[in-house]
Amino acid sequence: MKRRSFISAGSALGAAACMAPQLVQGKNKGPSSRYQNGRSPWPICLDTATIRPATLEEKVAIAVEAGYDAIEPWDGELAAYESEGGSLKELGKKIRDNGLFVPSMIGLWGCIPDSEDAFQKSLHETRNRMRMASEIGCEFVQAIPNEVGDHYDQSFVASCYRRLLEIGLNDYNVNPALVFVKMFPIKTLGQAVAVALDADHPKAMVIPDIFHMYISGGGFEGLSKLNGDMFAIFQYNDAPKNMAREEMGDQDRVYPGDGILPTDRIFKDLHASGFSRCVSLELYNPEYHKQDLLEVARTGLEKTVRTIEQAGV
Repeated sequence: MKRRSFISAGSALGAAACMAPQLVQGKNKGPSSRYQNGRSPWPICLDTATIRPATLEEKVAIAVEAGYDAIEPWDGELAAYESEGGSLKELGKKIRDNGLFVPSMIGLWGCIPDSEDAFQKSLHETRNRMRMASEIGCEFVQAIPNEVGDHYDQSFVASCYRRLLEIGLNDYNVNPALVFVKMFPIKTLGQAVAVALDADHPKAMVIPDIFHMYISGGGFEGLSKLNGDMFAIFQYNDAPKNMAREEMGDQDRVYPGDGILPTDRIFKDLHASGFSRCVSLELYNPEYHKQDLLEVARTGLEKTVRTIEQAGV
């Protein structure tokens, strides 16, 4: 595929027409937008890690052809694209012209370290990542607290996060949202929400990932307790059957509905929370990476939408 020519104009118009949200009557909430031909109350996004072996332009083309509403790239592939002479602003326009949008970028690695000196030293790279997210057209960028330290000072972490919010919003027009990962010190939804609340900022938000909600032991009850406006994006997948939770890693994620997670309950609670942004399919499974990537994307989209439908939202 040659840069700037990965999708024909005809395909772009067809994809945009197929993926345009439908205006339907929401339950007791007046008119609301639905997506995927009315099958979902949320736009469905493809996290590019799901089809990781493809190039960035191939990933965009696959997302368009498979029928997604949005695409969520990673910072490393955006940096590589620029290093090869590509323009992120032009790529962002190409994505929009083909009927997709870019809700979020992964991510601001090391943006909240364990000391003030380390925080100041991290800002150069953090700002560059925010710039990339802004140029491709993101609303959000994922703040990844992978270096806060095992016995982190919550008030310091909240202070760092607040400052990241000010930098992102004021200088780059992107909103950093905090993630949690079992393998990092901030492991659960509750821990991430606590930091976001202590940041004392109106735009403080978190990004739930149902796989890490499960393997961290934090569970899913928090979804029914929070206002969905606190969630920047919702990372979606499933956990495998016949495997101990303690043994699971990111590479073990499976298609939605193929595993053991209570997807009906999760989507009912998410819908009741008022969440209205993207559900993003995020799979790192190396077995999927060996398969036809367009079929992986199509299968993931259909299983995502089917589990949303089964939840009755």
